[in-house]
Amino acid sequence: MSVFDQMESEVRSYCRSFPTVFEKANGYKLWDTQGRQFIDFFAGAGALNYGHNDPGIKQKLLDYIAEDGVIHSLDMATTKKEEFLKRFREVILEPRQLDYKVMFPGPTGTNTVESALKLARKITGRETIISFTQGFHGMTLGALSVTGNSFKRHGAGVPLNHAVSMPYDNFLGDDIDSLTLLERFLEDKGSGVSLPAAIILETVQGEGGINVASQEWLKRVEEICRRWDILLIIDDVQAGCGRTGPFFSFEPSGIQPDIVCLSKSIGGYGLPFAITLIKPELDEWAPGEHNGTFRGHNLAFVAATEALRFWETDEFAKETIRKGEKVNLFLKQLTEKYPQAQLEARGRGLMQGLAFGVDDLADKVCELAFERGLIAETSGSKGEVAKVMPPLIIDDEGLDQGLSILEDSIIEATKTVNN
Repeated sequence: MSVFDQMESEVRSYCRSFPTVFEKANGYKLWDTQGRQFIDFFAGAGALNYGHNDPGIKQKLLDYIAEDGVIHSLDMATTKKEEFLKRFREVILEPRQLDYKVMFPGPTGTNTVESALKLARKITGRETIISFTQGFHGMTLGALSVTGNSFKRHGAGVPLNHAVSMPYDNFLGDDIDSLTLLERFLEDKGSGVSLPAAIILETVQGEGGINVASQEWLKRVEEICRRWDILLIIDDVQAGCGRTGPFFSFEPSGIQPDIVCLSKSIGGYGLPFAITLIKPELDEWAPGEHNGTFRGHNLAFVAATEALRFWETDEFAKETIRKGEKVNLFLKQLTEKYPQAQLEARGRGLMQGLAFGVDDLADKVCELAFERGLIAETSGSKGEVAKVMPPLIIDDEGLDQGLSILEDSIIEATKTVNN
């Protein structure tokens, strides 16, 4: 690891949690240069829903490169962009009776969030965006302004303006209705909160600690948006592309956001790719008003198009939900078996986690898990949640092995708590 210590910036983080050099990956497994095998409960922070090196996607990429296919094209028309748009409409939008224009804002999640915020302000003529406690939306200035984490926000180095944070579902406990509070702020002209251009939220907060919004809460947020003519932006960068079961995490609630942000696994193969979905009547961009050099990533078009084969039927979503129920049952059993860790099971589908009531215990568990051959990261404002986010293609054997390692790590980590 010496070359990384000597040459790479101190800003690096994941390599500190997983201190080895990886060289091979397949499905839900990785191997390092020493030949050690690891089960992946991290999945590229949600960018590898279809696993590492899916053979079907890999072959499509190899064929395209061998044919001297266009790789970089800005926003020019290419055959692979055309194929992606057609397949996305046929496989994803039409079966769900959704009507969206597709914008290519750049290669990352923060690019799609920035485009959504900018468009909402352009359409409404308003400046304020309402976001929610514990939310995470990206690391560029606009996205940071609607992100809750104080450590991340501090890194901006400048004031983060024109955003107001409201309490997420259950942030204030079961006895306080956070949306009634939001409504009062909007109703009362003395609240100090101006009418916003948009409300942005994650239905499951990934980096915020696997906090899950109820379907009823989401419906009420949509109702509030319609009542006050506020645009509703759903950030599905991590929770989308099947991570919670259905392709869009908001599907069970029945809401229809005005704008949807997708990245991470929409790239199919871990390739940088993002799209912003916009209701047609809101597509008021002037040509070139928002652009980016790498918004025409044709390798990502190829991979993303091939990945849509997983969604030709509802079997993939059903399997993810089944596996999620298996994980949830296991995590709830852990909360009963190890009360000294003060555990709470959280999440939906294969976006789950264990919240630890004992400080620093989640970090210790993930450290021990890595030593035992499991890659898992923490989330939450204090790093109190150990995440269980394997590739969606993981089989039951892999799940069982990974969950067993997780439990063994909890047993080891809680020995000091018992003492």
